[in-house]
This record gives sequence, C-alpha cells and structure tokens, in this order.
Amino acid sequence: MVREWGFMGGAFAGTDLSPSAVHALIEIEKGGVTARELGARLRLEKSSVSRMLRKLVASGEVEEAAAETDGRVKLLSLTAAGKARVAAIHAFARAQVVDALGRLGDGEDRLVLDGLRLYSRALGVWAGDDDAIEIVPGYRPGLIARITEMHARYYAREHGLGRRFESLVAGGLAEFCGRPDSPRNAIWTARQGGEIVGSLAIDGEDLGAGIAHLRWFIVDDSVRGSGAGKRLLDTALAFADERGFAETHLSTFAGLDAARHLYESRGFVLDEEHAGRHWGKELVEQSFVRRRK
Repeated sequence: MVREWGFMGGAFAGTDLSPSAVHALIEIEKGGVTARELGARLRLEKSSVSRMLRKLVASGEVEEAAAETDGRVKLLSLTAAGKARVAAIHAFARAQVVDALGRLGDGEDRLVLDGLRLYSRALGVWAGDDDAIEIVPGYRPGLIARITEMHARYYAREHGLGRRFESLVAGGLAEFCGRPDSPRNAIWTARQGGEIVGSLAIDGEDLGAGIAHLRWFIVDDSVRGSGAGKRLLDTALAFADERGFAETHLSTFAGLDAARHLYESRGFVLDEEHAGRHWGKELVEQSFVRRRK
C-alpha cells in the first residue's frame, strides 16, 4: 500500500507536491480553516505549516483572507488554480480506488471498509486519540454543506435516495440556521481533528408548543461504532428535558434498525407508520415519540 500510494518517492497523488501539501490542499478545500487548525489536523509543527503555506500561496493555489469576526485570524481558501489541482487529486485517487475495488468479489468491498474502519480506530487508541471526538454546540462555517453531504452520501448509497432527499435536508437545515437566537433551538456537531463527523439538532419551534423536534441526526462512516451517535443523542435529549419540552418527536423510515434500537433505548416509541414518498422514494415512513417522565 505504501508503494502504490506513492510514499516511497516519485509523484504523490499524481502531483509534484509533497504528501503533506496534498493533504493540506484537501483540508483547505473544506473551508473555514486557519493555519493553526491545519497544523493540528496534519500534526505538523507551526514552522513546517508556515513553509508549506508560503509555497502554496506563491504557486497561486492558496490565498489568505481576514476572518469577518477577527481580522487577526487568517482563513485559508483555494484559488481557481488550487481548486483545479484538488479536482485532479480527487480524480487520481478515485481511479486508484475504483480499479482496486473492481478486482474484489461480491461483498468484499464491505469487508475492506469495515476492516479499515476498525484499523483506523485502533490506530487512534494507540496514538492516544480515543477521546478525540468532541461534541460542540452551535453553528460554524460550512456546517450546512457538511451535514447535507453526510446525509446525501449515506442515504444515496444505502437506500437509493437522491436529489429530492438532499434538497429537503439542505433546505430545512438552511431555514433552521436562519433562526439561531431562539433558546428553544440548538444544534450540535461531533468533531474529530476539527472536522465535522456527526450532527444532531433540536428544533423547538416547528412542531408546536411543548414539542422538541429531533432533526439531522447522522454520524460519518469513519466514526460509526465509536459512541459519537449516543453522545449526540444524549446531549440533545438533556437539552430537551432542561427546556421543559413535554415530548420529543423524530421522523425516519423502516429499515434503519441500528438507529431504531438506539432511539428505543432512550425512551422513544413508535407512534405512527405509513407508506409514503416524502423523501422521493416509496418507503415505510415512521414517527417516534419520547414523552418526558
């Protein structure tokens, strides 16, 4: 793997860049990152990050701009040339992965995914990062896009949901984030190395008085089984109880067995189910309710 991925010398990811510079461009592409945050994500010394960024700025692939909230903080972003470079990097990586996966038998791709996930988690424990996932309240730049992406990718792959589903997620989340000052609303993200790897929100306004609406609950593939989902759910339910909501509602559909088990372990009960096409595909839609004791 080390040889095939190019770490032994020569071109890395089809570029003339160092591995750290390639990874830096990918991190900067996600938006809202500073040099300090970049160093933390890549585990590089400040001096190394500074030298690397100087080269990327000089090459015309990265630019810096003062943050709106604090002019002393410089946010990094890709230029048009940088975006073109990252697009080529992603294309190169996809070609490698698609070619390799194409050589596997039926079901073996899932074995590879599960194995890599377990191995990554083990490496995190070895490196002392077993508590690296933190639950963070509030909005941050890129939140709407990232949460929408996690939903769209997972539900397209696992359940065949497409454009309508993604549009519903993005539109609803954008509307919710447009009313951030209500004490009855809250959103949390699970973050690892500065990256959003999970989300959940309580909307205390859209279903009527005394009802908390649990929305946009998801965790990224990379942290499934880590306990991040349980921590997000427990945080949200604690908020709902503290705010005095009589009930917490959520909408989902049949077949999400692991999620249903988690909901029921936290006091949710199935209140209603029916066939429908709300998400753009015929599904058995379900409503769960948790009543505060």
